[in-house]
Amino acid sequence: MELLAVTRSRTDAAARPFDIRLVAAFFAIYVLWGTTFLAIRIAVLEVPPLFAAGLRFFIAGALLYGFMRMKGTARPRAAEWRSLAAMALLMFVAVYAPLFWAEKYVSSGLASLLEATLPLITMVIETLVLRRERFRRRVLWPVLIGFAGVAVLLLAGGSERFQTIPCLAILAGGTSWALGSVLTRSMVLPRSKPLTAGAAMMLGGGTLLALSALCGEMHPFPHVSLKAGLAILYLIVFGSLVAFTAFVWLLSRMPATRVASHAYVNPIVAVALGCLAAGEVVTTHMLIGAVLVLTSVFAILRAGSRTSSA
Repeated sequence: MELLAVTRSRTDAAARPFDIRLVAAFFAIYVLWGTTFLAIRIAVLEVPPLFAAGLRFFIAGALLYGFMRMKGTARPRAAEWRSLAAMALLMFVAVYAPLFWAEKYVSSGLASLLEATLPLITMVIETLVLRRERFRRRVLWPVLIGFAGVAVLLLAGGSERFQTIPCLAILAGGTSWALGSVLTRSMVLPRSKPLTAGAAMMLGGGTLLALSALCGEMHPFPHVSLKAGLAILYLIVFGSLVAFTAFVWLLSRMPATRVASHAYVNPIVAVALGCLAAGEVVTTHMLIGAVLVLTSVFAILRAGSRTSSA
């Protein structure tokens, strides 16, 4: 029977038509999301960070939300708007404000490596802090390896080329994203994921723009050069609209652990692009930290995949 099942599965796989959309979607979440770290770096070197982040998410969110409403998707109810506001604060304001600010001081490659710890932080919050999932002993070593990698990356942040405080800011933002991703599972949100994303981005972007004004970034109004403007436009179109839509589409068609594999591909793309296109320097600490963090993330996602298929 097992041999027959294997034979049938192979036959089905061979008969299944090649779907170019899968290739395009994975290209979007692997490559396009990986390139956004350099685009952020280019933008914030000329434009105030809160203003750049707010502009990106408000425009992208308004376009996505407006598109879904034009398609006939129902507007969120009052309770859903409250959840969307909490989601916007946790997963956009508290994440991208420190990330955009930090990239004024650290390379896009180092920022991407620190962001790669998201699956690690999410697992720790879900199992050890909120205790919503049972901690599995087999992920103990990957967790320890991951935190060792973080420590090495922070050593890189303490060198004369990098700074520790921006690195800690990125990790704090990542912790907020991880907390938000866990809490949103129990929030009352619209059924449409694209509408949810659009509304949350729109609220988060609007809040970031308000914070930008309160912090004096708009006095005088920021001058956006062609280079910075193109970087922000790239983030809006390819980082927020194309890549996120591909992410949501993939989640509806395959296991989340397979889609989450972008977590250990994005940093490779970001570091390589930073070196080749922007001349960013990769230190020994960064290489060691990268190996430890990516190994940890790979092992944690693989363990999650085995659990879900058991």
